[in-house]
Order: sequence, then structure tokens, then C-alpha cells
Amino acid sequence: MTKPFQSRSLADLVRRPLITEKATMLLENNQYTFEVVPQATKPEIKAAIEELFDVKVIGVNTINPPRKKRRVGRFAGHRPHYKRAVVRLAPEDTIVLFPEV
Repeated sequence: MTKPFQSRSLADLVRRPLITEKATMLLENNQYTFEVVPQATKPEIKAAIEELFDVKVIGVNTINPPRKKRRVGRFAGHRPHYKRAVVRLAPEDTIVLFPEV
């Protein structure tokens, strides 16, 4: 059983945007992919994205992949756990992931 996320602000839920080949293809459909805290719920993710980027979120899909094993010499462990959120925005809204300098 996971504990509810106790946070000072909603901005702590979103760790970083994910830039993969699939995430780049989803940008054409106005869908953005973020790495979020594993305890975050869909309503919390929606509120955090709307607050951070000042956009209207239509839908949130989450993926909770299994932890992967990692070895360093004779020591076995796991890679850090994360949750992926795919956020669909309203047609008139966009998020600038690569700001021009």
C-alpha cells in the first residue's frame, strides 16, 4: 500500500519532462510526457501541470513501470522508481519544452 503524497506544493510532484522517441511523437497530438513522483494521483498531476504551465489539461494517463534490477560488482540493487504521466492539453494550449535562447 502506498502512502499519500504529503507535499508543500503541487510543483514537487513533477520531476522533469521526458524526451524519448515516443514522447516526441506524442507532441504532435498535443500530449506531453513527464516523470512524476510514484505516489502522485491523476487529479494531483492535473492540478500541478495546470499550475506550473498555466494550461488547460483535458486528460492524464499514467504508467507505473516495474523496477529494474541493477548490479555494481557483487552488489545487487534496483534503479530508482518513477511514474510516467502523459498529459493531454486543450487544442489552444502548448508547453514550450525547448525555449529558444
